[in-house]
Amino acid sequence: MSFMNQKGTFCISLDFELHWGCFETMKVLDEKGKTYFHNTRKAIPEMLKIFSAAELHVTWATVGMLYHRNVKEWEAHRPNPIPAFENPEVSAYAWVEKNGFLHDTDECHFAPELIAQIKDTPFQEIGTHTYAHYFCLEAGQTREQFEADIQMACRLAAEQGIAIKSLVFPRNQFKESYLSVCREAGITAVRTSPDIWYWAYSHSSGSFMKRFFRAGDAYLKFQPIKMVYLKDIDTAALPLHLPASRLYRPWRPKFALENKLKMRRILNEMTAAAQKGAYYHIWWHPENFGSYPEACLNELKVMAEHYMRLKEKYGFESLNMGEITDRLMIK
Repeated sequence: MSFMNQKGTFCISLDFELHWGCFETMKVLDEKGKTYFHNTRKAIPEMLKIFSAAELHVTWATVGMLYHRNVKEWEAHRPNPIPAFENPEVSAYAWVEKNGFLHDTDECHFAPELIAQIKDTPFQEIGTHTYAHYFCLEAGQTREQFEADIQMACRLAAEQGIAIKSLVFPRNQFKESYLSVCREAGITAVRTSPDIWYWAYSHSSGSFMKRFFRAGDAYLKFQPIKMVYLKDIDTAALPLHLPASRLYRPWRPKFALENKLKMRRILNEMTAAAQKGAYYHIWWHPENFGSYPEACLNELKVMAEHYMRLKEKYGFESLNMGEITDRLMIK
């Protein structure tokens, strides 16, 4: 494709997981946890309204287990083999075996009606976040187990008329040698971490220094964001690597200055990308809206309104991960 006079590209990707995304840290679902996911479920249709009104094209990287309607369906869709993590704390299967589901149609773990609503909303792409929130760099798991997981995720989506093209690795645990599995499953794009040292994944990714710089960079310009252009993305082999730019951090009470600085950082970066014809990719988890949904939705409206102004002034274009890949692969 020609990149002459290339307009800026705005991409949003969401890691849609509910409790499957944090079972290893939120080990017991108390009333606070249930409320958190209840709020998340209520916020998702409101997000979709905002995306639709602003014509924002979004990739929803969805944990495959969310497709099930009830426990019976979950039990009937067990990949073979399942991951043999040395640490059982990171296994969704071990968590269920130990704790069980809340009830038959457990809304913290099953969400087929939300997936259907996303599918029916214009400009939304449903991708995958693996079937069981699979950690690719944990000890004990194998390529064969990852392949079984991905095949199950794609199979369940296909049964709903969804062709999976895009993948986000849980915890950004990117493993180069597993990309052939993705390619064989028809996945054409994966999201990668920002090209900054404190976003690079390692088993020490939770170290104080990395967490400090990740958090601080959300508010202050610790390191200038590296401007990325679509022409710079390597198209030699699938799946393409689509780098993320910025993690949206949810609104917090009693942090008025931080909330303001965070939004200023995001809006300024969006503006710079629009002016320079660059690519800007923001991501978050819908669950991030679970504690203060109204305030987070208000911030999302600010981003959407800013996008519409940039679209009008500079031709800033919203594309989801699948659309970006399709465009880049046009010869």
